[in-house]
Amino acid sequence: MTTSALTLDSGTALVLIDLQQGILALPTARPAEEVLARGIALAGAFRAHKLPVVLVNVAWSPDGGDLPSTDVDRPGPAAAPPPAFSEIPAELAALGDVTVTKRHWGAFTGTELDLQLRRRGIHRIVLGGISTSVGVESTARTAWEHSYGLVFAEDATADMDADSHAHSFAKIFPRIGRISSTAEIISALDSLR
Repeated sequence: MTTSALTLDSGTALVLIDLQQGILALPTARPAEEVLARGIALAGAFRAHKLPVVLVNVAWSPDGGDLPSTDVDRPGPAAAPPPAFSEIPAELAALGDVTVTKRHWGAFTGTELDLQLRRRGIHRIVLGGISTSVGVESTARTAWEHSYGLVFAEDATADMDADSHAHSFAKIFPRIGRISSTAEIISALDSLR
């Protein structure tokens, strides 16, 4: 966890990556239900303080024409999953949330995420979701390159592989942001005046 008290301000947004039906159904090292519950708690706290909540999902066109097609050793899906795969659970979403649909690992590439954040005066992002080493880390790296401050909600983040999760939190995230917990983030929000 952080070495000094976490402080947040009105220029902070919550960005949750891929907390959607198809991803939540995958086997994760930390139970997806726990990640979703913490995402719901964080979203509720941000909404209570009238701070933006951004829900990012991944989806592709029904014909699969926008699926990544690069030559790799471990390719992704060969066909677009059904629409239900990309649905954000009703208990997470609320009227007024910003929704962003991505077609790559990271939430900035090819989306309006940066525009949505900057127009709302956001300079710091609290980040969580699934999976740590793919969607969350890709989004975090680009956010850092765009000069956003980052706070990682470690207990609201999971990966399919425990070692990959641990690597991101031990080696990558401390170099580009602050590592915190859901409780610490909510406490920092409650300190806002």
